Amino acid sequence: MVKSDKNFVATLLLCFLLGGLGVHRFYVGKIGTGILQLITFGGLGIWVLIDLIVIAIGKFSDKEGYPITAGSEHPPTESKSSSITPDNSEIPAAG
Repeated sequence: MVKSDKNFVATLLLCFLLGGLGVHRFYVGKIGTGILQLITFGGLGIWVLIDLIVIAIGKFSDKEGYPITAGSEHPPTESKSSSITPDNSEIPAAG
């Protein structure tokens, strides 16, 4: 399973310590909902409590949709296309 490159423990601690300010949402890239949490003080604490539970059970995701869970597998990196075939020989240019 592919997971987010954001740290699970950091996300959990940010939510626990600064959740009312939406810091954990800014950390994972969810800027819009981070601002909403900031101006509502975490939905008066209810939204923060829900986020804390969702993070703890591993169902919270970053802005790309990758789950933030404890583990070691990260999302695939984007590779640039090249003109090299699998046998490492170059493809002649059309022309």
